[in-house]
Amino acid sequence: MRPRGRLSPVGPGSAMVRLVQGDNLTALVALLPELREKATLAYLDPPFFTGRVHEKITRQRDRTGKILRDRSPAFDDRWSDLSTYLASLRDRLALVRECLAPHGSVVVHVDPRTSHYVKVLCDEVFGVAAYASEIVWRYRRWPSKTPNFQRVHDVLLRYVRDPGQKPRFVQLFEPLAPSTQSTWGSGKQRAVVGTDGRRERSSTTSVPSPGAPLGDVWEIGIIAPVSKERTGYPTQKPEALLERVVQSCTMAGDLVLDPYAGSATTLAVAARLGRRAVGIDESPVAIRVGQARLEALGFPPRRDRCVPLPSGE
Repeated sequence: MRPRGRLSPVGPGSAMVRLVQGDNLTALVALLPELREKATLAYLDPPFFTGRVHEKITRQRDRTGKILRDRSPAFDDRWSDLSTYLASLRDRLALVRECLAPHGSVVVHVDPRTSHYVKVLCDEVFGVAAYASEIVWRYRRWPSKTPNFQRVHDVLLRYVRDPGQKPRFVQLFEPLAPSTQSTWGSGKQRAVVGTDGRRERSSTTSVPSPGAPLGDVWEIGIIAPVSKERTGYPTQKPEALLERVVQSCTMAGDLVLDPYAGSATTLAVAARLGRRAVGIDESPVAIRVGQARLEALGFPPRRDRCVPLPSGE
């Protein structure tokens, strides 16, 4: 039986962003009547099954200039076993699916240790035909001492809500390869087709090329320790990564849903790009970080708290 909850307003905020504090399963149930088939994109960055408590780190200098680090628990990623972890994620994915518009899509961000399990899970929840793509986010980081290849990527699984509908998708481009530019220049290429309908060769037009269509391997740097973007919240993802996700899968005015809001990167990017956004997180630390971040950007969020209801109500 699904848990029930009541949304209690905390204070006024903008119409652009909504931030809900509470267990995301209970909150999704409470939000479902108003969000059903409304979201164009749902982005999920759930815990990665790391088996530890993640901490927020606040850095500041003392009078001598020495950097001091204050640590506070942010979220608990400890599970009794993998089955429990996957069952928890499945319950939330099922509700997210109900929130998606027919043209909408979901992007689930995981790491290589669980991505194959999560893909099978998504096949079950959304249907095999709803699978759209697997995006590899490649990054560079300090090497670790391990008798293995360095792990330098995460996996983003994209599924559409309804395979029978044309999904919302905006084609993005990346710069042409130097070899392409040296051979064809910067003009848009056009295929020359023979009488049999087969491509014989390519020609270059005078129209500037927008670049190569964006592929499914994205090389985007992680957030540098001294970056102004860094909030100190653990597992924070770079805005450049979310910009690609939001720009590819939504248009201005669309609704973006993030049930694991964390430091509110998704909400911040969505609002800056002119999208509406709803984020959920149970951690008070995440809510404080997210609210401060959104207010600093000029998008003070509407705040709600999800209060679980007794089973008898």
